[in-house]
Formats: sequence, structure tokens, C-alpha cells
Amino acid sequence: MTTTRGLREQSDPITMLTAYDAHTASVIDDAGIDILLVGDSMGTEALGYDSTLPVTVEDVESRTAAVARGSDDALVVADMPFLSVGVDESETIRNAGRMLKEAGADAVKLESGPHTVEITDQLTHLGIPVMAHLGLTPQHVNQLGGYTRQGTTEAAAEEILSLARAHEEAGAFALVLEHVPANLAAQVTDALDIPTIGIGAGSDCDGQVLVISDVLGLSEDAPPFADQFGDVRAAMTDAIEEYKTAVESGSFPAEEHSHVEDSLDDLD
Repeated sequence: MTTTRGLREQSDPITMLTAYDAHTASVIDDAGIDILLVGDSMGTEALGYDSTLPVTVEDVESRTAAVARGSDDALVVADMPFLSVGVDESETIRNAGRMLKEAGADAVKLESGPHTVEITDQLTHLGIPVMAHLGLTPQHVNQLGGYTRQGTTEAAAEEILSLARAHEEAGAFALVLEHVPANLAAQVTDALDIPTIGIGAGSDCDGQVLVISDVLGLSEDAPPFADQFGDVRAAMTDAIEEYKTAVESGSFPAEEHSHVEDSLDDLD
């Protein structure tokens, strides 16, 4: 079973995928993926929102519980949604604690910045493992002005490196680097003892993460740093169309799909 401590000692690259339901979690877990991230990306990938901002603590808790029930070996990480941390200290601790105590997560992920260094320290001291997240942080989309690459200037890159070190010192067990220059990600990775997990951050990170719908080919508009490793959308379309045709033609349900109880033939 993957543990937060084990990730630091792992020699192979770390693999992480998002999951939002038990069935998908089970398939990913059986494939040997190290970490299941119950991402707030569920907002756009599962709940029909235009961004991650409407996702609630209750949404993440429910989906995390489903993923935890569907997996046996992967580390389950719950992504703390917009305004669930940092507004009030006791509420932050309560929200993060729910993910472990009630939903069965192994850790939480925070979209990080200067405001989450102390939070990370508090949570880890209370026994809540924290995965930090720097670079493109989608919950800050309105502040960032879109889903654009981050850390492209020297000042911005130095800030990311400084925050990475601060979060490691505060007790984070891993760091996600999203949509930053590959050479910046390489330097951050080299500077830290905790593992880095990249998404759109080049190949020098200690691991990689993608959104499951992009990997499966379900997305119609995947980001430029993702790759599609299957065409599940086409397979689903074929299966659904075959089902529709079978129902309309009368070939489904067939005799083998039905049960006849002889004693019920002569009901008045």
C-alpha cells in the first residue's frame, strides 16, 4: 500500500491520476497507480460546472468516500476546494479533518501560496498529511487572469522556489507543480527532499499527474500539456448506439435476459 513516507523512498517515478467515483478508482487502483487524487477538477469533469470554484466541501467529501471505498492500495488524496481553507483556522482544520476522519482519505491537497505555509504546519502537526500545489492553481483563476503558464519570469520563478521550500519545511509530504517551465520544475525538484509531481511541468519531476478524463480520451478539450492514452469516448458512443439500436429493433432484451414464472400465466 502506498504511504506518504513511502513516496519519498520510491525509486520509480510516482504516478497519480484523478478519480471521482468508486468504479474508476477501482480500475486505476488495480492498474497500480500510486496516488488517487479526488481533485476539485470534479467541478468541470463530473459536476458540469465551468470552473472548480463552485465545488463544495460536501462534494469533495462524498466523492472522496466513494474513491476510498473503491481502492485498496493507492494513496487517496482529497483536494480541498475553494474557500475551504485559510478563511478561519478552526474551520480549516475541521474541513481538512473531515476528509480523513469521515471520508477515508489518507491526505489532503492545498492550492498553496504564502497563506498556506502556516496552515500546512498546523495540519501536519495534527496528523493531517498535506500535499502542496504551486504554479497554476485553478482556484485562483480570477486572480491569475486565466489558465496560463506560471513562473515564467525570474521573480515569479524565485517565488515558487521559495514557497516550495517553505512548504517542505512546514511539513508537506509532496508538491504538485502545475503548468510551469520545465527548467523551473527541475530546479525545484533538485532543491527539495520531498517528491515533486508535475502536470505540464516537464519530465524532471519525481512523478506525474493527469486528469483521468484526459487520459481516457473523454475530454473534448484537453489542455496542451496532457495526452490522451485511449479513446473511451468513442467506445462509449459505440456501446450506447448499439444499445439504442437493440432496444428499438426489439433484439434486446432477448429471452436469456428475461425470467418467466409459469404460475403467473393465468392471473385474473
